Amino acid sequence: MLVPKLFTTLKHYSWTQLRSDVLAGAIVGIVALPLAIAFAIASGVTPDRGLATAIIAGFLISALGGSRVQIGGPTGAFVVIVYAVVQQHGVDGLLIATIMAGIMLVGLGVARVGAVIKFVPFPVTVGFTSGIALIIFSSQVKDLFGLRMGDVPSPFVEKWVAYAHASGTVNPWTVAIGVLTLVVLLAWPRVSRRVPGPFIALLVGTLAVHVFALPVETIGDRFGTLASALPRPALPTGITLERLRLLTPAAMTIALLGAIESLLSAVVADGMIGGRHRSNMELVAQGVANIVTPLFGGVPATGAIARTATNVKNGGRTPVAGIVHALTVLAITVFFARWVGLVPLAVLAGILVIVAYHMSEWRTFRAELRSPGSDVLVLLATFLLTVLVDLTVALQVGMVLAAFLFMRRMAEVTNVSVVAREMQDAPDALDPNAAARRDIPEGVVVYEVNGPFFFGAADRFRDTLGQVGRQPRVLIVRMRSVPAMDSTGLRALTDVWDKNRAAGTLMLLSDVHAQPMMALARSGLLDRIGDDNLFGNLDDALNRAREHLDLPTRPKPDWAEPTVRRESGG
Repeated sequence: MLVPKLFTTLKHYSWTQLRSDVLAGAIVGIVALPLAIAFAIASGVTPDRGLATAIIAGFLISALGGSRVQIGGPTGAFVVIVYAVVQQHGVDGLLIATIMAGIMLVGLGVARVGAVIKFVPFPVTVGFTSGIALIIFSSQVKDLFGLRMGDVPSPFVEKWVAYAHASGTVNPWTVAIGVLTLVVLLAWPRVSRRVPGPFIALLVGTLAVHVFALPVETIGDRFGTLASALPRPALPTGITLERLRLLTPAAMTIALLGAIESLLSAVVADGMIGGRHRSNMELVAQGVANIVTPLFGGVPATGAIARTATNVKNGGRTPVAGIVHALTVLAITVFFARWVGLVPLAVLAGILVIVAYHMSEWRTFRAELRSPGSDVLVLLATFLLTVLVDLTVALQVGMVLAAFLFMRRMAEVTNVSVVAREMQDAPDALDPNAAARRDIPEGVVVYEVNGPFFFGAADRFRDTLGQVGRQPRVLIVRMRSVPAMDSTGLRALTDVWDKNRAAGTLMLLSDVHAQPMMALARSGLLDRIGDDNLFGNLDDALNRAREHLDLPTRPKPDWAEPTVRRESGG
């Protein structure tokens, strides 16, 4: 249902809830301020772009979103991809890619694929999240230690080589401010959970630098004075078909990452408030936010798990809190922008180090290393590609690798057994309906398929057909454990039908479920086989084989499956 949660919640709104939402929104806005600036700087853009994103995207995501408590804005997940796009295509390229990603997100929401995004494999999510956390930490070493060096290289290995070469330029005062920030962030929750730790760390660090006149680089030193108003909306320059083509991979990564992060945040929020978000509406809201925000110079935005949790813990229960959060950041920007330039970069670096630590989910990463080998392979491949190559390649390879390994698992759980008089084993005492418990006439072979009959299992089916050297007079394919069949499985079954018909062998089907029955009917194979050769259970199929061989039929055992009439339409 494409209806924003704001419209739903306002139907039963109260002054008490308004007070709670305003308080929660104000607190989250204070938390969002240093994070928006820090994420922007870490992404290779100016601080004002982070503030514009927190304001514009934060407002739109709350006003149009499908979650009651989602807080949107710039996040650490985008730092890696934004930095890479800026380095390769410039800021205008980033703005264009973000608008493209927004259009994709709106399309995903309108197409009702919100639930599909949730099926991204967990090892892929953990792998790229942990990789992003390591890259964020690596990007803050220069500002955390006050290293005197030029632009930090983008590749991970080259970055640390450059740090090693500049290690002799460490500024002890910068290190002291960074350590002070870390101490405040770690200790403040024991003092108060109502007042945000990042805001206290920002105040303490800034006051320490300016009261004692410490030689520590500030935002103003690097970026100058921040504007106290939002820029006028304008389209990015240099939009050409060739540029759109080059930016498509980055736009797809931004869209996919934004969808995953926002829906993951919404699910976490649902668990905290006992609610249920509208995933498709959430995607539409994320898309609109990422279309509009770049017009004001903003960067990609998505749902922020930490800020959303802060909102919930402080009493926010409707999108009004998210709207107040955006207005709070706007008010601070308008009235206090000139003071933001006094904030030391070491303070922002310390804040991002803590963000990276929590984002790394190292305990989850360590636990995943005890998972099955295929999951560990996906985890490590996604993690290493995120760190050493880039996030786009990591997501693509991780998803494809996970899909292939999943298909291999599915193929492994699908097996085909063959039963004939001359190769009959002892019956399975636990399964009264096992084919081995039946009296299989000479010249009759029963093939039983267990598991999904899809392209990964089609070759196994063909290989098993070759186990019986002599061509049987009657071939029965039993499908009681086949819940689904795809076109490749259908093609394999058609090939078997054509081969046996040419050899004069009668082919029968038994125990066909609804989805395979529909596939058979739509392909036309069901008409070729005929209703007379389709049976609801194996005993009826065996009696049909006896009739074909001019043998007397046998009564069905008392413990056998009942006769089921199957219509050709499924």
